[in-house]
Amino acid sequence: MTGTFKANNPINTFLLLLYGLVLKLPMFLFPVKPLPQSSDGFLYKLLLQQLDKVAGPLPAVYASIAFLLLFTQAITFNQLANGQKLMPKPNYLIAMSYLLITSLFKEWNLLSAPLIVGSLMIWVWSKMSSLSNVKNANGSLFNTGIVIGIATFFYFPSIAFAALMIFGLLIIRPFRLAEWLVSLLGILTPWYFLLSFVFLTDRLKNYKWPGVSVTLPQFYDSVWAVGAIIIVLFTSLVGFYFIRKNYFRQLVQSRKSWSLVFLYFIVAVCIPFINASHSFEYWILCAIPLSAATGATFFYPEVKWFPKLLHWLMAGFVIALQFGLHNFIKK
Repeated sequence: MTGTFKANNPINTFLLLLYGLVLKLPMFLFPVKPLPQSSDGFLYKLLLQQLDKVAGPLPAVYASIAFLLLFTQAITFNQLANGQKLMPKPNYLIAMSYLLITSLFKEWNLLSAPLIVGSLMIWVWSKMSSLSNVKNANGSLFNTGIVIGIATFFYFPSIAFAALMIFGLLIIRPFRLAEWLVSLLGILTPWYFLLSFVFLTDRLKNYKWPGVSVTLPQFYDSVWAVGAIIIVLFTSLVGFYFIRKNYFRQLVQSRKSWSLVFLYFIVAVCIPFINASHSFEYWILCAIPLSAATGATFFYPEVKWFPKLLHWLMAGFVIALQFGLHNFIKK
């Protein structure tokens, strides 16, 4: 599979769809209706309420929407990464890696608030990566800030991605105080309109303010799941090694884009620690930057058997965890 998706062939989009359906078949065989958590925003809760009216007792509807989001995120991030020339040649390895990594944990296949936020953050990363040669970036920064503000309506701890925007400006552009202020203004704008609506409709007293809580996030205690985490971390570290090795051979724009990927990862790792709810599904925001590193692991090695072996080892863990876990529960 790594050899197939290493080519930039348009038919790979269809093959990737089949690949994703095979990996994520358990999410359709054993669909789960998502439940809102305390950290989830009002837009996500409203979405679930509306879907409940349509889907009713059919949890497969939630699984279908979750798969659509995962697949579109994989394709979109892959295309944007190719556009930013994260690797010397365009390929489909990042998209393949994203579907593979998210299949390792059943919580990452649920229609969760962080999964929805992931689509917005891919767009934010793309806009930030394309600001290097823009003379007047105020409009783009304001719009990007608005998207981050809207993301907090789905999942409030995603406010941490404001750091991706603010510190990303230090990587992408020379320091301009006005651009920082415009960015912050964009983030605050959705909240300004929301609170204005709450105030004008006389709901301010009953409005429940979102918050964050510094806690220790939940980790797996299953030996198999811990093994999957170790494999993902090992694969990503190998990828980061190859990225670092080839870093200065790339264009300046590509190096800045990779720096934003690293910053994205740091922010995503911190988010579960400021989350009031305890669930492994909130770690899915790490899957986007990890898929970029894993894609590099499958792309750079000259020894062909190494990425193939690593891929099938991860695929084996998917089968063991996704299918075996449900069989164990039934028993």
